[in-house]
Amino acid sequence: MYIIHNGKIVTEEKILDGYAVVVEGEVIKDIIPKNMVIDDESVQLIDAGGGYISPGFIDIHSDYIESIVSPRPTSMMDFDISLREAEKILISHGITTIFHSLSFYREDVLTHKPIRFPKNVQKLVDAIDATHHRLHLIRHRLHARFELDNIDEVENLIDNIEKDKVHFLSFMDHTPGQGQYRDLEVFRDTLQGYRDLTDDEVNVVIAERKSRESLTIEKIKEVANIAIGKGIAVASHDDDNIKKLELVKSFGTTISEFPITLEVAKKAKEEGLQTIVGAPNVMLGGSHSGNLSAAEAIHCQCADILCSDYYPAALLHAIFTLNEKYGNDLHQMFMMVTLNPARAVRLDHELGSIKPGKKADILIIEQMEDGYPMLTMTMVNGEIITTTNYRTR
Repeated sequence: MYIIHNGKIVTEEKILDGYAVVVEGEVIKDIIPKNMVIDDESVQLIDAGGGYISPGFIDIHSDYIESIVSPRPTSMMDFDISLREAEKILISHGITTIFHSLSFYREDVLTHKPIRFPKNVQKLVDAIDATHHRLHLIRHRLHARFELDNIDEVENLIDNIEKDKVHFLSFMDHTPGQGQYRDLEVFRDTLQGYRDLTDDEVNVVIAERKSRESLTIEKIKEVANIAIGKGIAVASHDDDNIKKLELVKSFGTTISEFPITLEVAKKAKEEGLQTIVGAPNVMLGGSHSGNLSAAEAIHCQCADILCSDYYPAALLHAIFTLNEKYGNDLHQMFMMVTLNPARAVRLDHELGSIKPGKKADILIIEQMEDGYPMLTMTMVNGEIITTTNYRTR
C-alpha cells in the first residue's frame, strides 16, 4: 500500500489541500485527511514535496510515434523498439495513456515518410495491438485518422475496427482550399516543405487533389456506425464552417478536433461536441498554420481537451502557461489533459481522475522557483514507473 502525502490533490471537483491519496493494488483506495496518515511497515509513504498530485495525462491525439519510427524521410526503425523507446519519452512527460494517431492516407506527394505508406501503417497498427499482451510502461491505444479520399483502404479500416484494434476514429479531409488548408498558400508552403517543387508542379498537385473521388456520405456513416457500435468515439477534423459541423454531427461524431475558427469552435460547443486544441499551439502563442489560437478558444470556453499533437512535452507546460500567462483556472487546465479526454474516449469509468475505485495513474508535479514544472514521480496502475530527482550540483 502507498500513501501519497504532502501535496495538493487534483480531484474532479477542485485542487484539495491537506489530504493524502491511498493506493492499494492497482487502484485508488481512498482520499484521507493528512492527520490520518500512518507510518508503519504495511505502508510506503511518498512525499509529494508540496507539489501537485495529479491524475496521469491522457493524450488522445499524438502522431509523435511517426518521428520515432521514421526520424528521417528515408529511414524507418524497428516498430517494436520504437514503441518501447517512445513510451519512455512519453511517460517522462506525464502521459500514462497515449492514443497514437496514425494517418490512413492515400499515397501521394504528401506521403513524405515511409511510415505513412499503407503497408507500414498496418504494421504499426499490429505492433500497437501487440503491446497489450507484453510488458509495457503505459497504455497504448490507436487513434485511426482516416483521410476521406483513401477509398482503397476503407475496408482495411473496417477490418481493424472489427478486430478491436482501433480505439478512436476521426475523419479527415486535407483537400486544398478547405479545412486546415483553406488558405492555399498554407498548402503550398506545407507541400514545398516536404518536396522541392516548382510553382507549376504545386499547381498540378493542387488540381489533382481537388479532383479526387472521396468516400460518399453513406459510406462515412456506415464506417462511423460500425465504430460507434464497438463503443469507439468518432471525431471530425479541422471543421471550418457551420454546415460541415452539422453534417459531421449527423454521422454520430461527438468530438471536433482542431476547429479552424472561433465561430466554429463556439458552434461545436453549442451542439454538444467536445473540442480538442493543441498544447503546442499554446506554447507557440498560436497555430503553426494560421488557424484558431488554442489560448483564445480556451479563454472563450469553447475548448475541452488539450492534446500534444506532435510535441509530448507541451501538455505539462501548457497547463501552467495557461494558468500563469493567460489567467485560466489551474484546476480546469488539469481537467483538459485528464478527465475531459477520458470522458471523450469513454475511459472515465476507470481513468482520468483521482477517485476511489479508479486506476492509480498518478503524477507528482513540483515547481522550481522560476515556475518550471518538475515531474518527479509517475505511477501507472498502482506501480511506480519513474522517479526523477533534480539536483543543484
